[in-house]
Amino acid sequence: MTSATKIGAVDLPLERWRADVVGHVAAGCRFAGVYASHDTQTEQLHALLVGGSRVSCLRTRLRPDSEGSMSYSALTPDVPAAFWYERALHDLSGVVPVGHPRLDPLLLARQPGQPSPRPGQINHATLPPRIHSSAAEPCAPVDVGGGGVFTLPLGPVRSGVYESIEFLIETPGEDIPHLNIRPHYKHRGIAKRFEALPVADGILVAERVEGISSVAHALAFAHAAENLAGAIPPRRARLVRVIFAELERIANHLDVVTRLCEAAGIAIPLARFGWHKESVMRLVSALCGNRFGRSIVRVGGISAQPRLEPAEVSARLAVIVRRIRHDRDALMMDASFLDRLRGTGHLDPSLAASHGALGPVGRGSGCDDDARKRPYDGYAELPVFDGAVVDDHGDALARLRVRWGEIDIAAELIHRACDRLTPLAETAFLAPVEVVDGFTLGWAEAAQGEVLYGLEVRDGTIRRCFARSASLHNMLLFHDVFSGDIFTDFPFIEASFGLCYAGVAM
Repeated sequence: MTSATKIGAVDLPLERWRADVVGHVAAGCRFAGVYASHDTQTEQLHALLVGGSRVSCLRTRLRPDSEGSMSYSALTPDVPAAFWYERALHDLSGVVPVGHPRLDPLLLARQPGQPSPRPGQINHATLPPRIHSSAAEPCAPVDVGGGGVFTLPLGPVRSGVYESIEFLIETPGEDIPHLNIRPHYKHRGIAKRFEALPVADGILVAERVEGISSVAHALAFAHAAENLAGAIPPRRARLVRVIFAELERIANHLDVVTRLCEAAGIAIPLARFGWHKESVMRLVSALCGNRFGRSIVRVGGISAQPRLEPAEVSARLAVIVRRIRHDRDALMMDASFLDRLRGTGHLDPSLAASHGALGPVGRGSGCDDDARKRPYDGYAELPVFDGAVVDDHGDALARLRVRWGEIDIAAELIHRACDRLTPLAETAFLAPVEVVDGFTLGWAEAAQGEVLYGLEVRDGTIRRCFARSASLHNMLLFHDVFSGDIFTDFPFIEASFGLCYAGVAM
């Protein structure tokens, strides 16, 4: 085992750290998260920033005050995109962002006296205390007053197979003037699950942060570990990774379409697009034996060759995509369906830009941000992104149009990757990766948007792993898209965002 210099991180004094974060965001960088890593006596704050083709991390060290607590001047007043991240930081690490406008529990509804998990603090002699859920729920916040206004709790358990989350809708009857979101019911302690694992085993946890985006999270983790060691997977592995990532993208976009059809109550398109999604997942299963593409990505490459020849993958996908396009054309001529989406859940492009909205949510409001444009794996030799779909209308219909375009682009990427695999003489699919201590970043583009990992390795094992999903980043914007909408618009707006609540709660 060797030691590497810190990758992508700059250490600063606390006062300069805050000023630099605010300054970079004001200069046009996208704020991508803030989290803490704990040591015995101190905590290290990490602020993640994305600017152009560069992803960077600014770090600073916090020390306890005379009462043993740790705090800093909150970023949120100057960087609104930090609002949820600092609430999560307070829940998980016990750090107090002084001046934060609302430190209600977000990921953990802890009772007084319950300790925070403090990710990154590992004591092998004494395991950290577990956080036990309490049957007593904290009181729901009230933000809207006036005659006839009441709070309607939607969730955490709902009909069907929707993930558990609670929406607190404050309403006078039909309009939705305010919405609070409580995702903590889905919290699984992901940050602590990574701790003390061998680096190679971290992918097992990464694949389960958001089950529907298992490949994207595995790739982001693998990229971080490979960046730290300076390892490059074989070309065959890089192309195969593209195939699995794009099949996952198609399946997720089709899932959004089925949910929109279900919300509209149109049975035939619901069945048809459900079938198309099932066909894609069966193709993934035929390739690797798992419908979600799990256990295929490994640090250094892939675990095995796909079970189908590239030409057969391309041919099977062509049949599926042809059927999808036929049904898409019919659906997009259904006036009643389009009426339910047009103007619904409008996300203002200026708000999307200032927040740095990701994936179809961002691209549906004019934000042309795609982590694949910072090329990784086989994307560097598959230039398809110049014509990426961006729509600035900002409504549910715009987000659907973006997804249709991404399905077409994903299919083309898979066909090109298969074409390059067919004549490839190289048979290696896994490169050796040395275990290296240090800090690094890794990313991938999931169907929901950018997945970003901050990985710290110490003594050959994972000390801290911050798994930032696009769902966590985009969920904050869900508060802001109900102006002019009513209760019956809710399922359309929720489906059009296409978020995974497991990736929000972590």
